[in-house]
Amino acid sequence: MPDLRRPLRRLLNRSVHAAWRWAEHVGDVAPGTDLGDRFGTFGPGACLAFPLSDVVNPAAIHIGRDTLIGKYATLSVGYGPTQAVLPERGLVIGERCVLGARVCITAHESIEIGDDVWFGQDVFVSDASHGYTDPDVPVGRQFGAHQPVAVGAGSWIGHGAMILPGTTIGRNVVVAAGSVVRGDVPDHSVVGGVPAKLIRRLEPGAGWVRVREEAAPTLTA
Repeated sequence: MPDLRRPLRRLLNRSVHAAWRWAEHVGDVAPGTDLGDRFGTFGPGACLAFPLSDVVNPAAIHIGRDTLIGKYATLSVGYGPTQAVLPERGLVIGERCVLGARVCITAHESIEIGDDVWFGQDVFVSDASHGYTDPDVPVGRQFGAHQPVAVGAGSWIGHGAMILPGTTIGRNVVVAAGSVVRGDVPDHSVVGGVPAKLIRRLEPGAGWVRVREEAAPTLTA
């Protein structure tokens, strides 16, 4: 007798993948969907890919026109869905942005991402952290100060980068993959490292100039 297990397994495998592709297609969050309508703004042509990781307090989140956000994204404002008072525009993402899979953006006061900003995968952005000054209180219960974050238009944030509280990134900036950024990053520059340092900058009349390693300042808040 023929062994029917392999054809059956192939059929089941094909069916599961077809069902998953269908779920991904119909599960995307877009204007006119139930979740999309709960956002403060969800611009025309914008899409939040399915499956999601989490969306917390979408009424305080604003997403611009034609912005695409990859799978397994976490978008959050505040400390949880039961928080009574939230900033009206806690998280603002501009137009024509592309944010890669597994992006995690957690806003407590203000995170603003300009137009035409691209993120690689696994990028983390937050405007608050934890304190550790009281040795008798667990660090996880010591909430740090809220320090707004801004990412300027046209910037590129590489794979796995972390943008920490109090950071302001200028326009058309490149943040190298895996960097940890805190502080002020000037327009038209390249930064990288842990902690991030200035690597290149655009100088009028000279073009893109490499910053000597010994002269490269560490970014500070």
